[in-house]
Amino acid sequence: MNDWTQTAAWLYAWAGDRLPQVLDLAVKLFLILLLAWMLQHLARRSIRLIHETLRRRTDCAEDIKRIDTLVRVARYAASVVILVLAGGIALSALGISVAPLLATAGVAGIAIGFGAQSLVKDLFSGLFVLLENQIRVGDIVDIAGHGGVVEEVTLRYVRLRDYEGNVHFVPNGEITTVTSRSREFAHAVIDVRMAPTDRVADIYAIMFDVAKAMREDEYFGARILGDLEMAGVDQWQESALIVRARIRVAAMAQWEVRREFLRRVKEAYDERGQTLPLPHLTLRFADDAETMLREVSRSSPATRRTAPA
Repeated sequence: MNDWTQTAAWLYAWAGDRLPQVLDLAVKLFLILLLAWMLQHLARRSIRLIHETLRRRTDCAEDIKRIDTLVRVARYAASVVILVLAGGIALSALGISVAPLLATAGVAGIAIGFGAQSLVKDLFSGLFVLLENQIRVGDIVDIAGHGGVVEEVTLRYVRLRDYEGNVHFVPNGEITTVTSRSREFAHAVIDVRMAPTDRVADIYAIMFDVAKAMREDEYFGARILGDLEMAGVDQWQESALIVRARIRVAAMAQWEVRREFLRRVKEAYDERGQTLPLPHLTLRFADDAETMLREVSRSSPATRRTAPA
């Protein structure tokens, strides 16, 4: 009984000495957590207000998606900063020195940095890609040797889907040049083959007539933004001449306009009797060479006929 009495007395004395410190520490931790929660709530509310303001100023779906991505990144960064600051203050309140932890974190950060430098490069490159609006969802681009429609843009990578349906994940750190084929307008570059024996003026007339008919078409007229720009004879090949021209069209309509233009040129060739040049080879023999080839063919075993028995 005496042992229990002594233990209880010791606990009572210890609690009397430590209880004010424990209560003080509990109040400090509660205030730190409350302040962190208030800052978190304030940051989220501010980011949400900015988000709603930016969304009201644009009706473009690609810009809205880019804004959403930036807002998610800002919300995550604010949460990390607030939690790190609150954790450091809480450790100081508990009497734990933060300096050794920061030194250890610095050494570990250097070690991790060497291994994750490509990841950091991807994140920073992705941030600038989003901020500068270089790539948008729905664009047709060529990046890092791959081309296709942009399906997703994140801080880490860009997801493309090419014409065959293949999906490419391109890390942002590997993007050095972005070639966009769907910004504002494009040019449908058209190469038409003509026979060397045809008149160039006739081919020009066919191409201008086709371009005029397409501008008057209800469907293609809305996609064509300018008249045909004739560059002229661009190449002189062995069996044909290449006449090049271009038409200014709406973004992402260049391939459709080009295919329709070539189809109508083929129909115009057929209606006007123009020859479509194809690769061919013409052999001409001198008189002596032709006689020698005939003698060789007559004496060849493959051409020799056997008389019936």
